Amino acid sequence: MLRFFRIVDGLIKEMGSSAEDPATRVKQADWIDACEPDEKERQILQELLKTDIPEFDDVEEIEASARCFVDQAGVHVHSLFLNLAEGRHNTVSVAFILQRNRLITIRESELADFRLLRMRARREQVEARDVAEMLVTLLEQKVENHADGLEDLHRQLEEVSYLVLEDEEAELDEAINRLARLEDSNGKTRLCLMDTQRNISFLLRHLRKDSEQRETLREINRDIETLMSHTTFLFDKINFLMDSTQGFINIEQNQIIKTFSIAAVVFLPPTLIASIYGMNFEHMPELEWLLGYPGAIALMVSAGFAPYWYFKRKGWL
Repeated sequence: MLRFFRIVDGLIKEMGSSAEDPATRVKQADWIDACEPDEKERQILQELLKTDIPEFDDVEEIEASARCFVDQAGVHVHSLFLNLAEGRHNTVSVAFILQRNRLITIRESELADFRLLRMRARREQVEARDVAEMLVTLLEQKVENHADGLEDLHRQLEEVSYLVLEDEEAELDEAINRLARLEDSNGKTRLCLMDTQRNISFLLRHLRKDSEQRETLREINRDIETLMSHTTFLFDKINFLMDSTQGFINIEQNQIIKTFSIAAVVFLPPTLIASIYGMNFEHMPELEWLLGYPGAIALMVSAGFAPYWYFKRKGWL
């Protein structure tokens, strides 16, 4: 799907759907957003823009030389974005092609960052003087969304912290699952922030003419440094809670084993007495005693109660 945007009076505005030929709209647009473009849309872009539209496999390359480079088509920046699907975060690479008078974005799925920007553009809340500033604005919004995401992760982590450390009725297995998901989301957020840092370093080397844009990029970089420290804090807290949860689970398991061990010790003497008098030897004088049976019962009860009393006195129960 292709969406087209123009800069009008310093504001980014989406070009509404019309009966115009797509080729005409491509020429008029300042920003072309290609979300999961089909072969026909790719062909239109390649013919009119005189550049090859990268395939998604190429966009996913992790080498620095494959993610940020300059060629005859313009400045290429491949940036990682977070995408929330089915309750889990995953990363999606977006290809930016910055030309003299046009910005092109190619992505394989819908992203919250782009939806938010379209909504703000409809409300005339996104300012931009040129296409380079549009790219900087996208990166700035991306980092702001990561900051909001980290705040949400922190709130969820506080909930898990209460379950683990204070709620005696909590299901610790579920707490481990939640901690694992939070660790995964935090790790992917950190990965996106690191990738954005690399993008900004590259753009600072190639956007040398506009001092205001360069200063904005430096501010974004400073924000990223702060967020990176916050992800480190979250990692430490997640690890602490994971260790605590596993420790509590081990304590519960040890308590169960301890109970079985004490039960075995308590029932061992009565079992020994019952085994002795369960032997079928002819000459066992106790078998002829009048009080032999109640005496054996009393002996077994006292033999079982004695270790229980001893453990209780020692504080082992």
